[in-house]
Amino acid sequence: MKKVFIGLGSNLQNPLYQVVSAIEEIKSHNDICLLATSSLYKSRPVGPQDQSDFINAVILIETKLKPENLLNDLQIIEKLHSRVRLKKWGPRTLDLDILMFENIIMKTKKLIIPHPEIINRQFVLMPLLEITHQNFNIPLKGKIKKYI
Repeated sequence: MKKVFIGLGSNLQNPLYQVVSAIEEIKSHNDICLLATSSLYKSRPVGPQDQSDFINAVILIETKLKPENLLNDLQIIEKLHSRVRLKKWGPRTLDLDILMFENIIMKTKKLIIPHPEIINRQFVLMPLLEITHQNFNIPLKGKIKKYI
């Protein structure tokens, strides 16, 4: 079983409901065990500011899935929440990002691990810190405390 951190975010169609229900859907997946859930955080959008604030969280799971298979399953959950990709950094019903997958470092057309923006997003770092610790190491980036 591999430990994986997943970032969740929503700013459309009752964002609180979108994030909480997505956590429950991930938790009920046969190949996933939910280990930790951060508090919910409210944040300003990245990019275009003419949209509502986001609700964000980070969860820690264990899974036997491979990174690409987990990504596919997370994208199915996004689609179940009516996720539509119209423009980069635009509003969305649900965004599920694989932040880290064990200490795996990978870059494919579909998936980059660790997430390339992980250290630039306080709405990821704060909930991540909440469920880890200040000396937690982000692969390729170093200790989380450098970025908080």
